[in-house]
Amino acid sequence: MTRFIHDKFAKDYLEELLKDYGEVKPSEKVSGEIKEIDVLFTPDKQQSSNLQVLGLLGRLAEHPAIIEPFRNPASTDEICDCILKLLEVKALIRREAKANKTKLQDSEIPKLWVLTPTISETRLSSFGTIEKESWLSGVHFLPEALRTAIVAIHQLPQTPQTLWLRLLGRGNVQSQAIIELQALPLNHPYQKATLELVYNLRENLRLNQELEADDRELIMRLEPLYQRDREQAKQEGRQEGEQNLILRQLNRRIGKINPSLIERVQGLSIEQLENLGEALLGFSSVADLENWLNQQ
Repeated sequence: MTRFIHDKFAKDYLEELLKDYGEVKPSEKVSGEIKEIDVLFTPDKQQSSNLQVLGLLGRLAEHPAIIEPFRNPASTDEICDCILKLLEVKALIRREAKANKTKLQDSEIPKLWVLTPTISETRLSSFGTIEKESWLSGVHFLPEALRTAIVAIHQLPQTPQTLWLRLLGRGNVQSQAIIELQALPLNHPYQKATLELVYNLRENLRLNQELEADDRELIMRLEPLYQRDREQAKQEGRQEGEQNLILRQLNRRIGKINPSLIERVQGLSIEQLENLGEALLGFSSVADLENWLNQQ
């Protein structure tokens, strides 16, 4: 049961990160015995340079891609099934090009990226994989004609470039990635949305009675982060409410305030705002506010 919870998280997560850079089709069905692709991504040409913010994941998405994330280590049969999906997609694209009498460019055919939390050297060897000097360790390429690579998440170096893929790992790999995610600057374009997805994963797992050890550890790891963020949100809401109240009172008491003073008021702590609320009762002009702020 928990596998489906993690599968949904992975699809939602990849869609959230990639939606600004092209067309994302989660759970895309292909012909044959109805098979389902986890994520089919087609990049917008003008967005390719912006993908750098996603590090290694962005590099995977520079060209059309089929992304198949696994919660448990991908088996030989599961990897073969992924390759079969790729071949069916390739055949469909070739038929469409032929019907439209257009020349099919190699760059239009998706590449397959199998994301597995761990994988044995024996299994990698059975697929004849190699690592390339121009790619980070942990990315294993199958023979060129298959347009496929296996990303062994546990082998990826612990760098900011791999963060967005390590969040799909397991155990200590995922826990460390969550710590790094929490430490990102608050203005990072993907921190808040990703944390919300991670916390949603936590809530879904908590509703399940039969959890694996990794999932119990994940919930324990997320609990203090979740509580801290919830408390911070409460404080931010309280502070914003206090700011709005003080600004309204100031406008009624001393008239319109210029933007620079508004900005200084908004930079005050809760305690300072409370003190200002008491002090403004004695204000009669903007100069009084300026003098008070200069003393802080």
